[in-house]
Amino acid sequence: CAHQLLEMCGFQISALCLPDSVSRASDNHTDFYPVTYILTGIPGTEVSHFWMAIPFCLMYVVTLFGNFLLLFIILTEQSLHEPMYVFVSMLATADLLLSTTTVPKILAVFWFRAGEISFAACLTQMFFIHVSFLAESAILLAMAFDRYVAICDPLRYTIILTKSVIGKMGLAIVTRSFCFIFPIIFLVKRLKFCRTNLLPHTYCEHMVIARLACDDITVSIWYVITSDLTLIALSYGLIIKAVLRLSSKKAHQKALNTCTVHICVMLTYYTPGLFSNLTSRLGQGFAPYIHIILADLYLLIPPLLNPIIYGVRTKELRDKVEIINMIILLFSQHVNLGIIWGYI
Repeated sequence: CAHQLLEMCGFQISALCLPDSVSRASDNHTDFYPVTYILTGIPGTEVSHFWMAIPFCLMYVVTLFGNFLLLFIILTEQSLHEPMYVFVSMLATADLLLSTTTVPKILAVFWFRAGEISFAACLTQMFFIHVSFLAESAILLAMAFDRYVAICDPLRYTIILTKSVIGKMGLAIVTRSFCFIFPIIFLVKRLKFCRTNLLPHTYCEHMVIARLACDDITVSIWYVITSDLTLIALSYGLIIKAVLRLSSKKAHQKALNTCTVHICVMLTYYTPGLFSNLTSRLGQGFAPYIHIILADLYLLIPPLLNPIIYGVRTKELRDKVEIINMIILLFSQHVNLGIIWGYI
């Protein structure tokens, strides 16, 4: 009765706790389709979960503030309504989607031990995580193309990258991201699960769920790896091709300076993901919490650093941020004077 009650609630007793004969019978005849999953956080660090959530929360707040500020500046400043800054605003939107999809649940797991999540909600979170990642990859690719045209064919820049073309590129980025991810969700949904519904992670990561399945997940793994590597190769290929086609040393220097911001953003995006994938594929040599922490940083670092990089390295954005800072400073001084005058 207790076993049936647990199954009705979406739980599954691990076959490791049962005799071999029962375990084999379960593997051969019982398919487990969990109603809910339980996110356990970072295994081995449960005592520190409360304190670990504090930097996560601070990073999330800075991410929200930085990206919303970036969007506000670009949308309200007419001089920034150019293709490059349109792509920057798209990147900020994707960063906000990625952070908001994952970080609140991570904080709930750490602070309130609220790790229960339905299978449908888990698939939804996984879907938007991958949509955000693919959208960011496509946006970085579009930004590389923008720099390619600006450097190699500057006279035709405004002719090639018109508002209509930018709109179509944005629509293609969104459509491609959604259409590309649906097969992944289908691959996960068709899997037959025969293990526990405990997820040793802070969010619904694709590979963690896939590894709970009884089926072969090779197709699912290579689908993700191939898509990521293809996008990385295309994006870097465009930048390198653009720089190598320039003849003079001065032109090379100008091209490198122009692409520095883009390259920095790509490094912040791909480096944590590379280490996360390496620890996932070579997981036997790493403690489990290493992969989970790297996967969390993969979600947190790019959205956190992107607005900082663009704000510091891009003169137009830096000037607008300085003006806003001056307004905030003057306003705070005015409020402080009013408070002091009220006390007097």
